Amino acid sequence: MQRIRFELDRDHVELNQLLKLAGLCDSGGMGKAIVASGAVCVDGEVELRKTCKIRAGQTVRLDDLEIEVVAAG
Repeated sequence: MQRIRFELDRDHVELNQLLKLAGLCDSGGMGKAIVASGAVCVDGEVELRKTCKIRAGQTVRLDDLEIEVVAAG
């Protein structure tokens, strides 16, 4: 499984925007479509809320890719 470490420089990021910022899609709209398809898990649970707030300490998974969200600094 491939892992990405994403440094969060604010309180939270919306799930669809995280997918874009991590380079997994080209736009927030595409990120929303990926989330709506049921392909994204947050902390081991399927997440269908496109603008779910992701905070440091959470893990997002899409297919065989895992994004570890950590606080910047």
